[in-house]
Amino acid sequence: MLKKKITKLLIGTNNKGKLKEIRDLLPKRIKVLSTSAFKLKSPKENGKTFKENSLIKSKYFSQKTNLICLADDSGLEIDILNKNPGIYSARWAGKNSNFNKAIKKVFRELNKKDKNWKKKKTIARFVCALSISYLNKKIACVIGKVEGSIAKKPKGRNGFGYDPIFIPNQKKKTFGEMNSLQKYKIDHRYKAFKKIRKFL
Repeated sequence: MLKKKITKLLIGTNNKGKLKEIRDLLPKRIKVLSTSAFKLKSPKENGKTFKENSLIKSKYFSQKTNLICLADDSGLEIDILNKNPGIYSARWAGKNSNFNKAIKKVFRELNKKDKNWKKKKTIARFVCALSISYLNKKIACVIGKVEGSIAKKPKGRNGFGYDPIFIPNQKKKTFGEMNSLQKYKIDHRYKAFKKIRKFL
């Protein structure tokens, strides 16, 4: 653990939605830098878990910039699809990060698995691994999860990624229908953030 408080932090993502959410969750005293400012492409994510991929990113970006880096790896697990898309959540969206395409793929896969899935509760969760690294050294790595189910059709234009098809437990709305404040209070990134905050 670092002896002094972090004042400057690189966020290891090229995803604008993630960058905004992480920036909003961070203490205001921390100066946030993004990978786009350094024109850095993301490394190859060949880990087997969210934690492994998060650490690949935070170490890679830290070594490239000499800055302490916080990186996130997150995705949607759907139980009936053997927890897919899981760590491949972003890859289902293709090179251009087209999540409309990814959501269509989710529905196609669900239809293949069970034609009547819309009549049942399709259990799913969002998982987020957050890690902080400095150069090649891991400072922290935590997991946050939010349980829920898959909506019968996409709803709402807020958020990003799979938000329009995920309904958290005890809620009627998808993440896509919630405003950012409602979502930030309950989502997987916030839960991981609560665990990692003591390292900041």
